[in-house]
Amino acid sequence: MDSHGGHYLNKEAVLSPLGAARMCQLLLGCTIMALVSHSAGYSATYGNFCMFVWCFCFAITLVVFTLDITRLHTCMPISWDNFTVAFAMLATLMYITASVVYPVYFLQTDCPDEGCEVQIYRITVTVCSCICCFPYGAEVFLTRAKPGAVVGYMATVSGLLKVVQAFVACIIFGALANDSEYNLYIATQYCVVVYSLCFSVTVIVVIVTVSGRTSALRFPFDRFVVVYTFFAVVLYLSTALIWPIFSFDKKYSSTTRPEHCPRGDCPWDSKLVVAVFTNVNMILYFVDLIYSQRIRFVSSSAV
Repeated sequence: MDSHGGHYLNKEAVLSPLGAARMCQLLLGCTIMALVSHSAGYSATYGNFCMFVWCFCFAITLVVFTLDITRLHTCMPISWDNFTVAFAMLATLMYITASVVYPVYFLQTDCPDEGCEVQIYRITVTVCSCICCFPYGAEVFLTRAKPGAVVGYMATVSGLLKVVQAFVACIIFGALANDSEYNLYIATQYCVVVYSLCFSVTVIVVIVTVSGRTSALRFPFDRFVVVYTFFAVVLYLSTALIWPIFSFDKKYSSTTRPEHCPRGDCPWDSKLVVAVFTNVNMILYFVDLIYSQRIRFVSSSAV
């Protein structure tokens, strides 16, 4: 018992729906890592990425669950609710990505050279990874902002969209790094500057919010976020127009995919990925701009 008569351990961290979701996350994450390490296997860049996702999410979830059940999170200089919902959103996106990438590169129609038993393990890993998306999504659903409730910014639609925007930007950066030939023209280099600028500011917004230090700033942070989101929409709109012209117009590039372009190492594919996710992020920022008009930041670090 503590000095105020309360329990040291937080029973709600286990007995609540949120606690149940986190225990499912840990169980499935541990199962996935065991299966991959035992027989399913992973290799190359895509396999390393998937294994990183599963290990990273398991480790952070274990830390969150431990700090919540022991109440030690109250000693941390961060906004706990903002941190947990932001991580849950990020983990959901990472698991969805890994659940798509792993079967694409490691599941085959026929049994691999290692044998059909390995194929069964890989199918099981894929199924468990897909299922694990739901407990993380459930945590986001349980901790999201409810009408009339006072919550941290990251629990609002606008806050969750910030995490999605940063994640989509990482996909764009991955495609740019995969021989996208963005350095051929000044216009495409401008697009890269836009992606980098918007990503950087979005990450800063998330970090400042999670740290619970928005009230320490000498300017209205909520107004800054709205203004920045407006400029991000304008900037992304310009890249959504410029990138396809310099990537797919016959004057600058090929309008169709080259016949002998190798899978996984084709500049045209990378350009297409950048074009698609540029439009996705532009829509996300536009929706963010609409929702950000209706909210105000909770600047207390206790939230």
